[in-house]
Amino acid sequence: MDFLKSAVASAISKGPPFPYTFGDRVTLDQSIWTLYNGTRKEDGSDCSIFTFEITTSKSRLPLARNAVRKMRTLRHPGVLKVYDTVETDTYIYIATERVTPLEWSLRRKTLSAETLKWGLHTVATTISFINDEAFSVHGNVRLTSVYTSQSGEWRLGGFEILSSMKEDDAVIYSMGSINPDSGKYAPPEVAKSGWDTIKRHPLSATDSYGFALLAFEVFNGCLINSDSIGQTRNLPPTMHQSYKRLLNQNPKARLSLSHFKEQGRRSGGFFDTPLIKLSDGIESLGLKSDGEREDFLSEMDEVASEFPEEYFSAKVLPELLKSVEFGGGGPKVFASVMKIGASLPDEEYNSKLTPVIVRLFANPDRAIRVCLLDHLPNMIEHLPQKIVNDKIFPQMVTGFADVAPVVREQTVKAVLTIISKLSDRTVNGELLKHLAKTSNDEQPGIRTNTTICLGKIARSLGVNQTRQKVLIAAFCRSLRDPFVHARNAALLALAATSDLFTEDDCATKVLPALCPSLIDKEKLVRDQASKTFDVYVLRIRKYATTLPDSALPPSISTAANGAMPRIGTPQNDTGWAGWAISSFTNKLATASGEMQAKPTNAKRNVGEARPSSVPPSKNTVRPAVAGPVSQLHRQAVTGSPAPVLTRTKTDQFFTDAQDEDDEIDLAWGDTGEDSFFDAPLQPEAAIEIQPLVLASKFDDGGEPDFEGWLKAQAEAKSKPPLPKGLSKPSALTNGPQNAIRSTTTGHVGSGSGTKKLAKTSNPASKVTAPKTVDTKPKEPSGDDDWGDAWD
Repeated sequence: MDFLKSAVASAISKGPPFPYTFGDRVTLDQSIWTLYNGTRKEDGSDCSIFTFEITTSKSRLPLARNAVRKMRTLRHPGVLKVYDTVETDTYIYIATERVTPLEWSLRRKTLSAETLKWGLHTVATTISFINDEAFSVHGNVRLTSVYTSQSGEWRLGGFEILSSMKEDDAVIYSMGSINPDSGKYAPPEVAKSGWDTIKRHPLSATDSYGFALLAFEVFNGCLINSDSIGQTRNLPPTMHQSYKRLLNQNPKARLSLSHFKEQGRRSGGFFDTPLIKLSDGIESLGLKSDGEREDFLSEMDEVASEFPEEYFSAKVLPELLKSVEFGGGGPKVFASVMKIGASLPDEEYNSKLTPVIVRLFANPDRAIRVCLLDHLPNMIEHLPQKIVNDKIFPQMVTGFADVAPVVREQTVKAVLTIISKLSDRTVNGELLKHLAKTSNDEQPGIRTNTTICLGKIARSLGVNQTRQKVLIAAFCRSLRDPFVHARNAALLALAATSDLFTEDDCATKVLPALCPSLIDKEKLVRDQASKTFDVYVLRIRKYATTLPDSALPPSISTAANGAMPRIGTPQNDTGWAGWAISSFTNKLATASGEMQAKPTNAKRNVGEARPSSVPPSKNTVRPAVAGPVSQLHRQAVTGSPAPVLTRTKTDQFFTDAQDEDDEIDLAWGDTGEDSFFDAPLQPEAAIEIQPLVLASKFDDGGEPDFEGWLKAQAEAKSKPPLPKGLSKPSALTNGPQNAIRSTTTGHVGSGSGTKKLAKTSNPASKVTAPKTVDTKPKEPSGDDDWGDAWD
């Protein structure tokens, strides 16, 4: 073998350029040619190379030259396709499409009966063309003259003695007898009178006889001998009668191959098979109507197992792709393409299908896009990651904002398939932005699928704070979705991703959001909420066991006077407030001196000292109100601007956290009690806050005016009562504590509600003159039963 390769290489180096490389030798019987596998130097594509050594077979040189001439001039789909030929004084090379001898496939018995009929139909069609159209005789129809291409189709070769009957010096007349095994396959009249006798008989008679022998060899898988001629063993029953007519001893009564085909294509004939119909119709697939195309594809799906896989990949697949991309084949044809592509190796898949898939994703046709998304699980394993991330995903994201709900829904579902081929930057950036939009979609099914999608791709998101914030914001928002299945999907997603959140997030964000679902109106949601709640509570309890008993430092700093404060022992404090009572009683012994108000930052004039029972004057600066009261309420009570607050470390923590969440909240929103998927509320009217004014102020000269107070009480009771339902509480004007009280009306709404403050009826404070006190006992007034009016 190495010697032959070296000899061929040396011959090529001395002769004209031959742009093909020789490969392995292929065994070829009963032929003047030696067959090699080869490759084209330009692009590395496969080919076959037929070689003829002139020095060793000079007597058969006319046959080789005749074969070269006929193969270059005869064009038909069933004939070997020639790429190039080279002839020198020592050799002849013919480069053709990559083929293998049909005999190899028959010996392995890998072809079904339907495939054999389809192949014989192809050969019969080719020979009919040679006889009827080219007005020639093949003269060498046998098993060794038939090859199979990479597409599984049968190709006719063996053109050594092919001759036109219009030529007087045709090669078949003079050289037909030196063809290998010519006597074995020659018809009876030729074996008796020589090849010149074919001039006196029908032109198709010679090839009809040879085709009959070929049919026997094909169905029996072996070369024919003289004893087997005329037998119908293993031939289809419907072919027996026509087969015998091909072997008729009388050449003039012999059936031509054109009539043989017609008989076989009749209803119920041996050539009336789906494979043959499909092979004839595949060429004109782009010209068929929608109904004809659907019928064609339905029949093709039924007989897909009968076709050679090579035929589908090399012949059917290109035609289907043309129909999808240019011929309006649509989703139906693309589904057939995916079935064929599933069996292709990755290299062939990327060369034939991947470019078309990328172009189809750029197609604005919604039917094509939905079909692509439906079949994405079948293609994703064959597509390279760079192609998916850089070319397919940028086109795919247009489906998130499409006006058709079915396109948006299929795009969301396809994320689960494509997520493994996307880069981290794409997943945590552009993908999350689009999912944030679909989570707020008007279609409840799309919102539900988005929640499910986020739950399943949660572990593919970046391991950072962004993942936790996005998931918590999305799931907690879905818990308030009016669609029951969206709420249930959020609960399932939270249960599945519980290990992705920190214990602090579980306790402060997730569990508070889960609690309303425990009393949901739907039992489906309540049951799942209970299960999800138990998952998080169990995790929190487990985490709590790892925490220390106290976060306080072990040593307690001493008081200013050096004495340690006493704390009640737990053994004696059995009540729920025992610690507080013990603390108070232990401090009574050390408390001494007079009570004094805590000094404030406001400047007070030393000369304006007043008793505690006297209300402050109008110009007196009031101390800041202590306690957990809002700044707005503080302004309403005091009537003065709110004091400037110093930013503590706690404020710094929450403010920084809020600033960090701003970008995420823009896309996913927060977990507040806002309206879910409703139209935006109208902007609320501005709340008019007016400071409360003290009802009455007076100066008692530094001493409690007890007599004046009694007189005022007596006069107040002597007033006539108001009609039922119109009575209003009187404002007390004695003491600073009563002076700062206010009456609230209205309601406090949920979320961003408003609190309305009632205005006092006395706009300005007045100083009352001292009055004499009547110390005479007062008679009981009839107004003491004022509560009876509400009965």
